[in-house]
Amino acid sequence: LVADQIFASSRVLDLGCGTGTLLEHLIEERGCSGTGVEIDPDAVLAAIRRGVPVLERDIEDVLVDVADDSYDTVVLSRTLQTMLRPEFVLKQMARVAERMIVSVPNFGYYPNRLRLLAGRMPVSREIPYAWYDTPNLRFTTLADLEDLFARLELGVDRRFTYTQRGRRLRIYGRLPNLLAGAAVYVLRPRS
Repeated sequence: LVADQIFASSRVLDLGCGTGTLLEHLIEERGCSGTGVEIDPDAVLAAIRRGVPVLERDIEDVLVDVADDSYDTVVLSRTLQTMLRPEFVLKQMARVAERMIVSVPNFGYYPNRLRLLAGRMPVSREIPYAWYDTPNLRFTTLADLEDLFARLELGVDRRFTYTQRGRRLRIYGRLPNLLAGAAVYVLRPRS
């Protein structure tokens, strides 16, 4: 789904690119050019083995060094919740690209809420970590995230929501905040 939101021949910056599978696909199948950013040394090595250009650096540090409008699309997939300064990251993404694709787990998903009511932190397919070993620093609902997008003047061009099993939900409004395990947003700076 993320790859389908990226136009052919785009310049792509993939933040938190992991092993580089998305960029590899975009380069080989869509004629894109791009760079990945990843902090995990094993994932960086895997991306290099795929032939994907990758920087082994912290996302926030890299974004400061990237010139305005250097890319057509910047991707942040399942990484925003691990950022120390998510607001800063989103602002920088809007500065370096005209389109942003952000995917996140939804901590407001109703089974997560029920688990909290039972006195336990949620552990699920979308949030597969125990509270003591999670890389997640920020826990957001889709409603809170969309409020942040509005405050940062980021327009939501498209929102795709999914169940825990990956089935696309075709519901709108605030209901996905309760029923979606995850979401993918296509954003653009309002100007």
